[in-house]
Amino acid sequence: MTSTDHTSATGTDRAPATAAEAGRGPVATPTRSDGRDGRIGATRWAADLAMGARFAVTGGREGWARTILTAVGVGLGVALLLVATSVPNIISARDSRGDGRAAFPPGDVKRGTSTLLIENASTSFHGTEISGMRIWPEGDEAPAPPGLSALPRPGEMVVSPALKELLDSDGGRLLRERFKDRVVGTIGDEGLIGPQELWFYAGGQPGGEPGAGSRIDHWGMDLSSKALDPGLVLLIVIGCVVLLLPVAIFIATAVRFGGERRDRRLAALRLVGADGHMTRRIAAGEALFGALLGLAVGGALFLGVRQLVGGVSLWDVSVFPSDVTPSGPLAALIALAVPTTAVVITLFAMRGVVIEPLGVVRRARPRRRRLWWRLALPIGGLALLLPMTGGGFGASTDMENYQVAAGAVLLLVGTTALLPWLVEAAVERFRGGPVPWQLATRRLQLSSGTAARAVSGITVAVAGAIALQMLFSSVQAENTEETGQNPARAQFQSVTTVHDAERAQQVIERFRATKGVRDVIGVVEAYVSDPTSKAKVAYDVPSENLTVGDCPTLREIAQVRDCKDGDVFLTDESDAPEDERSFAVPGARVNLLSEDGDGPPSGKRKLWTIPESARVVGFKLDPAGLMRNGILATPGALKVSELDDPYVTAMLELDPDTKDAVEYARNTDAAVDGKLDGYSIVGTTEKREFSMIRNGLFIGATATLLLIGASMIVSTLEQLRERKRLLSVLVAFGTRRSTLSWSVLWQTAVPVVIGLAVSVAGGLALGAILLKMVDRPVAVDWSSLATMTGFGAGVIALVTLVSLPPLWRMMRPDGLRTE
Repeated sequence: MTSTDHTSATGTDRAPATAAEAGRGPVATPTRSDGRDGRIGATRWAADLAMGARFAVTGGREGWARTILTAVGVGLGVALLLVATSVPNIISARDSRGDGRAAFPPGDVKRGTSTLLIENASTSFHGTEISGMRIWPEGDEAPAPPGLSALPRPGEMVVSPALKELLDSDGGRLLRERFKDRVVGTIGDEGLIGPQELWFYAGGQPGGEPGAGSRIDHWGMDLSSKALDPGLVLLIVIGCVVLLLPVAIFIATAVRFGGERRDRRLAALRLVGADGHMTRRIAAGEALFGALLGLAVGGALFLGVRQLVGGVSLWDVSVFPSDVTPSGPLAALIALAVPTTAVVITLFAMRGVVIEPLGVVRRARPRRRRLWWRLALPIGGLALLLPMTGGGFGASTDMENYQVAAGAVLLLVGTTALLPWLVEAAVERFRGGPVPWQLATRRLQLSSGTAARAVSGITVAVAGAIALQMLFSSVQAENTEETGQNPARAQFQSVTTVHDAERAQQVIERFRATKGVRDVIGVVEAYVSDPTSKAKVAYDVPSENLTVGDCPTLREIAQVRDCKDGDVFLTDESDAPEDERSFAVPGARVNLLSEDGDGPPSGKRKLWTIPESARVVGFKLDPAGLMRNGILATPGALKVSELDDPYVTAMLELDPDTKDAVEYARNTDAAVDGKLDGYSIVGTTEKREFSMIRNGLFIGATATLLLIGASMIVSTLEQLRERKRLLSVLVAFGTRRSTLSWSVLWQTAVPVVIGLAVSVAGGLALGAILLKMVDRPVAVDWSSLATMTGFGAGVIALVTLVSLPPLWRMMRPDGLRTE
């Protein structure tokens, strides 16, 4: 093999003889670029770019195929960038509507004609939160919340359109049983955070007032949260970089589609007087037209997605189409950056191409890629990030955020920039092997840059994802709190106010009879007071909790061993200070009528004597994580009917084999209490801010991965289109199709393996630095790392499989036909 590979104008891939043939249409004769035509500077550039754009639209089927592929590739990236620039407006609009319907009492609102009582009422259905409020107006001038023209009356309910659709659907049958109020209308958009939000307002039940409600006289308040934890800020910044950088890289790759055929066609321009600089500007004009068309395609895709987004909910997050409005300055920046990038990258890519009047000369063994500037990028990124390690990232100022973003971009771009150099250094050492392997490695040796660019997007995505996962795992641990609850013992709890013993037993038995309930830990509770107290204010009278339950139930909530009906137990208070110990001791008399209020004690008495046989037992957490102190009595020792204002606490053990067991339990809770205050018992909870950031990153990652998959399919189809004639020649000479298919697979696999190795190293380095910046220990979740690496490889393998059908169609002898 010689040092250069000539694509002759008289060979199989014949260069057009004239410019008119090159453009498949009449074109103006190119003018020399030596200045003798009188044009200078910007005028000459504009004319050459315009000529290139004209070639893009008059180049026949091949020219249009190349332009359309470029436009589709650029359009996919532009659409995602426009969505990204809409995020600030989406967040602002959602926050504004959330603030407008907020209802928190200032604490000094007195009852009047414009006041109302509210009580939060929330439930869950198949893992999705359903939130709302129950409202009791106290006057004719009580204000309605945003989205409502009037307050619902008792027994009526106004719901969001999504909740109404759910209630009316076949899948909402269990939910309809839970809501007894009649739906009389829907909430307007101004009263909802998103179109798929499940929200309602219900009228207060007649004759009742909220047990834990609040009085307000207006709706709306500023819910601006306090400053985020530095770890969460860093998670947002790095997440934006990781999600958007692959988009920018793909756009840069898309504008280089059709490079080889374009170079051969440009040779014809040299025959009519154009010099090398002019041909490069004409080539840039073709790329410019494809980029501009891509902007239009991206805008159209964005408008289409914008109309569809209202019907989609991801991780309980939905947005109105009107909210998806790009930021003006950022949209203008995209409109300028994309075509400028197309021109610059095209001129940069043609440095190693010599276009002569009789053909195109490409170096078969080009000068080795320079390594110094590829190393300078990650070194520059480290220089920006390392000074902030050791907990230096704390103030979260805009300057710090920009510095972190710039450092991460340089490090990830440097990782991608190293990939072509590493692929070239590796493939030049390959020798021998099976025929498919030799075809693949020879192709990589001649043009490794194209293969490296095809996987650059997934490389930077995996590297960023590894770093993000390391930071995410650390931040998640600090934003996840243990509840103290034990879902292994019970999975649902309900608290119901009752007024007599018969009602208390009915509530417990009804839960026992509920479908999907395996067992019930049910106790009746009330407060008793000290009849010997001399306090002058009811609130100051000492009180104690009294719990009534059978022996198996008491064993679940205290360290009770020997037990029979009629026994009484007292919780151990030996560790409490002398002046803080309970008045409830063996032989003491207690008042079953508890005192409440800011007035003087009522003086009413209903005395009960604690048996002298009462034993002291230790504390034990119940399944809901609560520790009951005070008096524990069995029904034989104290009848529930003697208690004042008792309530039933039921903790349910559900059958995991019964579908929708928790939904049946929620329905029973709503039926016995008339409220929706039952809740699932869980071991951990996450902070709201962290959950929102996590959901946002998952949505962005989903969109980015879809783009990466689509972009790789477009890139692969472009490479196959470039090689259509070569594939036809090989098939015509007897090469088996399976051999060519394996060669395509190996040609993709080699850059993938190298790219994933680079992404793992780069991702671990960036992740370690980010953890040091927020002063967290460096830890690697190797299972997650293997999953992400395998996912990256799987995406590329899937794209390769998708490309096989068009590959087989191209391997036909009729591909040799030319005009």
